[in-house]
Amino acid sequence: MSRLLSRRSLLATAAASAIITVPLATAASARSRRTPTPPRLTLPAPTGPYPLGTVSLHLIDRTRVDPWQASRPTRELMIQLWYPTLATPGHPYAPWMSPGAAALFEQAQGIPPGALLLPTTHARSDTPVDWSRCGRPVVLYSPGLRSDRSLGTVLIEELASHGYLVVAIDHTYDADQVEFPDGRVETFAITGDIDDALIAKALAVRTADIRFVLDQLAALNAGRRPLSGAFDLSCVGMFGHSLGGAATAATMRADRRVRAGVNLDGSLLPPVTAGTGRPFLLFGSDPGVGSEDPSWDQFWASQYGWKRELALAGSTHISFTDLETLLPQAAPILGLTPEQVTQAIGTLEPDRAIHAQRDYVRAFFDLHLRRLDSRLLQRPSAGYPQVRFVR
Repeated sequence: MSRLLSRRSLLATAAASAIITVPLATAASARSRRTPTPPRLTLPAPTGPYPLGTVSLHLIDRTRVDPWQASRPTRELMIQLWYPTLATPGHPYAPWMSPGAAALFEQAQGIPPGALLLPTTHARSDTPVDWSRCGRPVVLYSPGLRSDRSLGTVLIEELASHGYLVVAIDHTYDADQVEFPDGRVETFAITGDIDDALIAKALAVRTADIRFVLDQLAALNAGRRPLSGAFDLSCVGMFGHSLGGAATAATMRADRRVRAGVNLDGSLLPPVTAGTGRPFLLFGSDPGVGSEDPSWDQFWASQYGWKRELALAGSTHISFTDLETLLPQAAPILGLTPEQVTQAIGTLEPDRAIHAQRDYVRAFFDLHLRRLDSRLLQRPSAGYPQVRFVR
C-alpha cells in the first residue's frame, strides 16, 4: 500500500522501501469475498482533550511558474488545517482522503473496487477554531516523496487534540495525487532518474512551498475571521517523513520562522547536513533493518542547537505513516500474508509504535514551543522500551 521512499537508500530518500502490491489472484479472491457493506478501516483516536476541526485551502503562488510543470503559470498547493474546535456535532467528520484522490490511491495500490472503505478522521469539516488568548502554536507537516498529506493524519490529529494548529502540505506533482476544489486531481509528474540533483531540486521546491505557506498563514492571521488571530506565528515548528523530514531541515536553514524541527526517518543532503542552532529531533526506524545513514552522522556533527536521535525498535520506514495502523487492518481483506505485513511495517506492534511516535513528537514540540518539559527526551524511559536513545 505504499510508495514511500526510504532513508537508507543510496541517494537520499531515492529508493522505494516497501511497495506492497496485491497479485492478481489475490485481488480476484478479495473481489469474490466482497460483502454488500465493505469493512471500513479506522484510525486510532487522538488522546488530547480538544475536539478537532479541519479545513482544506487552495493556495496559489503567482510569483512562481510551477517548477515541475512549466505549462502551469503559477504554483498551486493544497494545504489542510487541523485545530481544536468548538463543539459542532452538525458538521460531518472529514474523510481521510478526498474522494478524487482516494480513487487514484486505491487504484495505484491495487485495492479492488469495493473491497474496503478508507477511514474517516476524528475531525469535523469546516468548523470554527477554538481560539486561545494569543493564538495557537503552529506545526507544519511535509510528507514523503510520492506520498501525500493524508499519510500523516495519526500524528497530526494527536498534536491538534493537544492544542496545536497543524498545517499539512501537499507538494503538487511530487505527491502521488492532489485534488483541488474544482475536482481536478494532479498526480506525480517528476521525470528522470531520482538522483542527488533531482532530490536537491525537490528540496528547493518544497522549501519555497513551505515559506509561501508561512506567508499565507501570516496573511490569514491578519485578515478577517474565521482564521484571524488563530495562529501564534512566534511559535512555529515543523515535522516531516522521509523527504518531508529533509525538507524540514532545509526549511529551518532557509527560514528562521521555524523554531524547531523533527525528521522522521528522512535522509539528508548537503547543505542540509550542516544543521542549525535551533532544536532538532532525528527519529528513525530500527537500525537493524538496514545500514546506518551517514547523512545523519554528518548532521549530528554540525548541528549546534539542541539535538537528540532516537530509533524505534522493530520498525521500518513506513512505520512513521498511517500505514502502520491501516496495513494490518487491510491485510486480511486484500489477502496479504503476515510475512508481507511484517516486511512492510516491521515486528513492533502497531499500537506501541504509534504510542511512542505520538508521545515523543509531542514532547519535543511541548518542550521547544511551549516550554513544557515532560522529561521524556532527557533519558531512556522504562515506559517506552521500544524507543532507543541513539545519542
